[in-house]
Amino acid sequence: MSEFIQIERRGAVQVIRLNRPEKKNAITRDMYSAMAKALIDGDEDEAVRCHVMLGVPGIFSAGNDMGDFMAIATGQAGGNEVFDFLQALAQSKKPLVSGADGIAVGIGTTIHLHCDLTFATPQTVFHTPFVDLGLVPEAASSLIAPASLGAQRAFALLAMGEKLPAQEAQADGLIYKLVEADALETAVFEAAEQLAAKPPQALAIARDLIRGPREPVLERIREEGEHFKARLKSDEARQAFMAFLSRSRTK
Repeated sequence: MSEFIQIERRGAVQVIRLNRPEKKNAITRDMYSAMAKALIDGDEDEAVRCHVMLGVPGIFSAGNDMGDFMAIATGQAGGNEVFDFLQALAQSKKPLVSGADGIAVGIGTTIHLHCDLTFATPQTVFHTPFVDLGLVPEAASSLIAPASLGAQRAFALLAMGEKLPAQEAQADGLIYKLVEADALETAVFEAAEQLAAKPPQALAIARDLIRGPREPVLERIREEGEHFKARLKSDEARQAFMAFLSRSRTK
């Protein structure tokens, strides 16, 4: 598993923390595997009543590790780790509470679409530059985001790549609440502990009713995934990855 994913228990709350700050919490294949395993194991453990997902101060995640993308684009690597994680995320049996501070790019944005409560700081900016990288939306964001934001706002976010400040994300219903950075984790854990203390069966039924059937979400994840895998090997994507990596090396 990955050294960059920290798993801990706080009573009945399982904490999944992305901890790769030197790379802005860019998510590798091993990190996806570790998060998927944590979600699945926590769902099967009766002692776990709620999942929490966090990054580090100033960084939730800069998205997928570009080195991994480049390896797939050039035929050096494959694997379904990201899709295994997305399926585990979409099918989670326990409530999910997330906290985002600062950078939230790509899957660093779309993860929160699957959370029941997301807290964010005023400094947080959600950004999904999929098309700019020659790619397409993922994590069923093309299904979930229009339902929350409306078609045009979702298009601006997912296709045009327009940045969405946390204040607007809250107004649009994409996140639950804004809190200051020094209060973020306190707010997240207070909400998670409240959920963990509730009657679990009643909460599970209420959550299922609110979230609706999972199959359309899973089907959209699969559909997006097929396009995403094909796009990773496209000339457009390969050129975009090379340009990104070149810029990164010169910084």
